[in-house]
Amino acid sequence: MAKRGGFPGGGMPGNMANLMKQAQRMQRQMEEGQKELETKEFTAKSGGGAVEVTVTGKKEIKEVKLSQEVVDPDDIEMLEDLVMAAVNEALRMADEANSELMGKMTGGLGLGGGMPF
Repeated sequence: MAKRGGFPGGGMPGNMANLMKQAQRMQRQMEEGQKELETKEFTAKSGGGAVEVTVTGKKEIKEVKLSQEVVDPDDIEMLEDLVMAAVNEALRMADEANSELMGKMTGGLGLGGGMPF
């Protein structure tokens, strides 16, 4: 009985093998890029620099700095808003760096708007 399907000789055709190698290489590059991104730090300020927050590429808060003049016991809400604004901006910066990394890795594949075939 004859075999059905598969490829002659039992291997993948050249184009498929090259595609698999390219995918593996891209996966390694993405892992390396992600590790590098995790070591970076992103700092944002709010309130004219009165609040400064630093986050890592892992999206963990590393440091919060407050100027003395922003610490007003009668206006805790303002301080909360300034901290929240700085944290959100630092996280946005980390997200933007991650998106940029992914864009570089997938830029030539045409994955953004559907499959190229």
